[in-house]
Amino acid sequence: MKNRIAIHPDICNGRPIIANTRITVQTIMEFLGAGDSIEEVIEEYASLTREDIYTCMQFAAKLMANQYVGV
Repeated sequence: MKNRIAIHPDICNGRPIIANTRITVQTIMEFLGAGDSIEEVIEEYASLTREDIYTCMQFAAKLMANQYVGV
């Protein structure tokens, strides 16, 4: 995951991106959450690979593994 996801404060306001792009993990997850298939996302962003998208899903799952307390 380290090689595929990057976080730089000066790129996309520090949001996690797919390395060497300006495509945020959030963008990919929003497409998938809206019902787009992996193939449709790759069609929209030709520079992405299936592995990039799987890495976004793994990254999001890892974030959700954190414990959250309701306020």
